[in-house]
Amino acid sequence: MKSQRPILFEGVNRNILTLSFARFADALGNSLMFVLLPLYITSLPSPNLRWPEAILVSVTLSLYGVVNTILQPLVGILTDRVGRRKPMILVGLLIMGLGTGAFTIARTFSDLLIIRLLQGIGVALTVPASLAIINSSSVKTSRGRSMGFYSTLRLIGFAIGPLLGGWLHLRFGFTTAFYVGAGVTLLGSAAVQVWVKEPPREPAEKAPDQTPLAVFDPEIWNKSIITLGAAMLMMASAYSMMSALENEFNARLQQTALGFGVAFSALTVSRMIVQTPLGYLSDKIGRKPLIVSGMILMAPATVWLGLVGSTLELTAARAVQGITSAAVSSPAFALVGDLAAKEGEGRQMSIITTGFFLGIAIGPLIAGFMSQIAFYLPFLIGGVMLLIGAGIVQLFVPETHQP
Repeated sequence: MKSQRPILFEGVNRNILTLSFARFADALGNSLMFVLLPLYITSLPSPNLRWPEAILVSVTLSLYGVVNTILQPLVGILTDRVGRRKPMILVGLLIMGLGTGAFTIARTFSDLLIIRLLQGIGVALTVPASLAIINSSSVKTSRGRSMGFYSTLRLIGFAIGPLLGGWLHLRFGFTTAFYVGAGVTLLGSAAVQVWVKEPPREPAEKAPDQTPLAVFDPEIWNKSIITLGAAMLMMASAYSMMSALENEFNARLQQTALGFGVAFSALTVSRMIVQTPLGYLSDKIGRKPLIVSGMILMAPATVWLGLVGSTLELTAARAVQGITSAAVSSPAFALVGDLAAKEGEGRQMSIITTGFFLGIAIGPLIAGFMSQIAFYLPFLIGGVMLLIGAGIVQLFVPETHQP
């Protein structure tokens, strides 16, 4: 279908703008957790689990990713079957907002696990449906810009969240910080309700398999999209490892929660600056060269994280991770959009988002357990995973956009 008239620049119309703002809102609300949860966990009793603190933090952070990793493919299938994406986005944002507010009534570590499970369900409902609408509302010649703009707004939320969370915690405490996160997420759901219009469905050139759930439809689960999902898993694992080791970094570098928040956000800030330009570049030179080079260059930056000796070094390593991850993310989403079959966008976009969120879940687990052997070990593993990811993309993913 033809996209709506752009209102900012080519590739950005009202649907894309509104969904990008909603993603900004839920990213801000969720990224507060990266700074607040490690601190909050230490203040709550955990009578049934005598694990080291780093492992408790990694389990809590990873549960969110595990739940939505399991659910996203099913949600993608459901959105394709029903043909309605917007209601799922609204329900998902409401669950995420209410879940963030519910942290204020958590009294035990088990309560945190239940709330994180609910938040994982919320994001699983939101992300595949949002990307399906963006893909339907964009065109191939500007899809890199569309995905880049969406990713940039999401990254602004992730950049502000840790900084805001650290400041609110120091100034007002946990309760205010959680309420702020809940409020901005619910504001995003209101924007979707008012301004997002469901794109009309068009006849598919080749209808996807209509058997129940169509889990094994070869037109949906093709090798290239699965390879990109695996590459996103490796990338997300590498840059999410740091989130489980806040207390360890603070002790090693003698920094505060705000210092950790600044360093953590450096990835998001640097990625935010270059994300849209790199999406534009993928429309000009192709998707694959950026994905492969980005993963190769992120590997040494990830290893560096395990060796840093100051907050400044930590911030610099995260900034390099941000720039290189930007070279992977928007081109990868655009490439999957290029490959997506009509009326199968929900399922196919869910493959790459599933890989991403599975990586977000696995990264903290690797960090929590491997750091018990040696602090640098998880980051070394992350660097190796990135090089493997670059290799499989080079071997198994075609270039879809020749300008």
